[in-house]
Amino acid sequence: MNDVWSDDTPITPSAPRPRRSRQARVVWGSRIVTVGGDAPVRVQSMTNTDTVDVIETAIQVKELAIAGSELVRITVNTPEAAAAVPHIREQLDRMGVDVPLVGDFHYNGHRLLTEFPAMAQALSKYRINPGNVGKGDKKDRQFAQMVEVAARLGKAVRIGVNWGSLDQELLASLMDANAQRAQPWDAKQVMYAALVQSALGSADYARELGLDADQIIISCKVSGVQDLLAVYRALAQRCDYALHLGLTEAGMGTKGTVASAVAIGQLLQEGIGDTIRVSLTPQPGEARTQEVVVALEILQSLGLRAFNPSVTACPGCGRTTSTTFQELAKQIDDHLRAMMPVWRARYPGVETLKIAVMGCIVNGPGESKHADIGISLPGTGEAPAAPVFIDGEKALTLRGEGIAREFHKIVEGYIERRFGSVTAAH
Repeated sequence: MNDVWSDDTPITPSAPRPRRSRQARVVWGSRIVTVGGDAPVRVQSMTNTDTVDVIETAIQVKELAIAGSELVRITVNTPEAAAAVPHIREQLDRMGVDVPLVGDFHYNGHRLLTEFPAMAQALSKYRINPGNVGKGDKKDRQFAQMVEVAARLGKAVRIGVNWGSLDQELLASLMDANAQRAQPWDAKQVMYAALVQSALGSADYARELGLDADQIIISCKVSGVQDLLAVYRALAQRCDYALHLGLTEAGMGTKGTVASAVAIGQLLQEGIGDTIRVSLTPQPGEARTQEVVVALEILQSLGLRAFNPSVTACPGCGRTTSTTFQELAKQIDDHLRAMMPVWRARYPGVETLKIAVMGCIVNGPGESKHADIGISLPGTGEAPAAPVFIDGEKALTLRGEGIAREFHKIVEGYIERRFGSVTAAH
């Protein structure tokens, strides 16, 4: 047998690399959300309501903000939508929701931002797509109109390039130049170059027009995982602007969740990315907030941020014919998430809590000891007893029909004792 200790170098997990981007600021009233630099990676989402419907849109923005979205983007596509934006902002302010609003502009943003000054002021950030601001000599002029409003009002701008709406004039120019190469690139490599050049060229032009570098955030969204990795690695090498990550049109359910987690997670691990959005297509009946839940889980899984207590539960096997541990794990997880909006203020630090709900004796006690509080439920053929571990030590054993209910109370009591004392001390 090999001597596993012949190399005495300790094995350590690799932490995400430090980000190298400059810091941008998104402001609404006294609320300032910093993006990039030393700021946490921020979570963004987008409504799917008709912006003209002020109440419905404000309610969804509130739901997304409560779920954990720190910036919420809304569609501003018509004069009616533009006129509704200040009222949405007013409604949010009355509800005590101070999340910054981002206006999503395509095709007619130059007109809307100049013709509806109250809308331009109510938004904290503008998303401008260089591929959709106009063609020919109109392109620069209409882009300039939008940037000049942002510069005058001190608004942040996301220059958001998307391969589904890439500047076709730029792409054609690069394709022609590529044809003259001794060894031409393949079409996908040219498209990558067009995405990056569109973003960085637009950022340079925005700065010429008076926008400060710390008002600029860049994104180059594509729908393929490997494509996203390639484009953002190139972007990160060529600039230090804050970068917004997202796999556009990621899809529905498992496909969209997995693809987004793989792509965004790899880039964040490499120190690339300052804000993220998980662009999920909601399944029928699924809440819009699911995209926020997935984004939070990506950041928490990487150890970049903590939002909710984590619940570790075993997957089940032939030893666990009972579904009690699954039901208990779900009950605890759902309850913790539901209570977090209140508990964040009442119990500082509760988001770091680790709970284990295990289904049999194989890994149950060991996993429970590693958690702050854990329970090992009896598996098939095991004695009907469930040891509970608190702070690594066996504290008591639960028996009978009320195990789930009793453990729920133990968790609540633990949170009060451990995290409630922090509030009392202040």
